[in-house]
Amino acid sequence: MAVGRRRSEVRAREIVVAADPAALAHMAADHFTRLAGESVARAGRFTLALAGGSTPERLYALLAVEPYRSCIPWGATHVFWGDERCVPPGHAESNYRMATKTLIRHVPIPRQQIHRMRGEDPDVDQASAEYERELREAFGLQAGGIPRFDLILLGMGRDGHAASLFPGSPALREVTRLVVAPYVDRLQTYRLTLTLPVLNAAREALFLVSGRDKALMLRSVLDGPRGTDPPPARLVSPRDGIVTWLIDLDAAHLLERSATRRDPG
Repeated sequence: MAVGRRRSEVRAREIVVAADPAALAHMAADHFTRLAGESVARAGRFTLALAGGSTPERLYALLAVEPYRSCIPWGATHVFWGDERCVPPGHAESNYRMATKTLIRHVPIPRQQIHRMRGEDPDVDQASAEYERELREAFGLQAGGIPRFDLILLGMGRDGHAASLFPGSPALREVTRLVVAPYVDRLQTYRLTLTLPVLNAAREALFLVSGRDKALMLRSVLDGPRGTDPPPARLVSPRDGIVTWLIDLDAAHLLERSATRRDPG
């Protein structure tokens, strides 16, 4: 159940507050189902980039069961990933494994429409280049083209990272490549990730954020002063689309309440 909603900024941004993580997951599932239907009606297919993390996992578990499962055009859905850990697909930390376990194995998406990042490849630059080629082929891109996803799902870390674009990463300055493999000093590992040009070409980027541990950073991203070194999540602002923030009350408790309209019910 939504308890607050607001729109702001020149580029379209919507912030919706749910009562708790369960309500947030149901709100996200409703939103996902509507977008899938609209995308297939408009273009004959629904292109989607999945996220990792516990909040998206709750969404995936809902989408895999009724009433949502039978309302989504899975046969016309093309699934990609926004980022991936550099581990094999069966590894406990794999975003692919989590999405497969909770969603993909339970719904009738044609196998050829599931496009995973190959995090197990020891050559991370090759893995990122291969995924870029896969994107270009799947979207029919010409040289220099950027894929336009119907929906990119995102979480936000306590440090403000989005996908695997972390604060201070050179990947934040990438303007030509679609996929990169930055080294994350804090984690002492590489990650595969879509770049900002891809995130900002989406019809909709949808952040799912839950928990009081995210509240301080969320306030910085949504209400903080504009600085020279913004959190990566703030840089996600589709140029011809919308960024939607679905957040729970715990994550929202430090936001400016005067800017949030309360919805009845």
